[in-house]
Amino acid sequence: MTRTEPADFEREIIANVREHGCHINYIFDANEDTPAFAYSVGFPETIDQPEIIVFGLPMDMMKFIINETMRKCREGLRLEDGLEIPGLLAGHVCMALEIPRANITREYFNSAMWFRRHVAGEEMDAAFQIVWPGAQDGLFPWDDGCSEIVRWSQPPLATETGLS
Repeated sequence: MTRTEPADFEREIIANVREHGCHINYIFDANEDTPAFAYSVGFPETIDQPEIIVFGLPMDMMKFIINETMRKCREGLRLEDGLEIPGLLAGHVCMALEIPRANITREYFNSAMWFRRHVAGEEMDAAFQIVWPGAQDGLFPWDDGCSEIVRWSQPPLATETGLS
């Protein structure tokens, strides 16, 4: 049997997108075997930009990064691969990296994929990962000398082999 009415959680997503411009899903592993992450739902509809995902920071910081990115996009920022974005983390520049379509999966974007199908009747085909540098050294996960915790905290979805 096919369900036509949205479930309570889905109605909450729709309401948040209408009221705030996006909904943010926060996902964590209680065993801490994998890093927590947060992703946007609704960017294509409200700011004509792909969804974004952030890994490995405290929940409030990831929510701030998503909301601040949305605010910057409303002011004219256009996400593109390799774009440096100041003002998301104090004293550091973050980077937007385009995620290949093969890495846009339910594991990372389930509600955003549902929302896109529900609202636009099409599949979600674009997203960006917002990558942050280490607080002490300013190194990104791909930089020589970057700490293992910074690398572990940010799965490289933006690479073709990011999930292997």
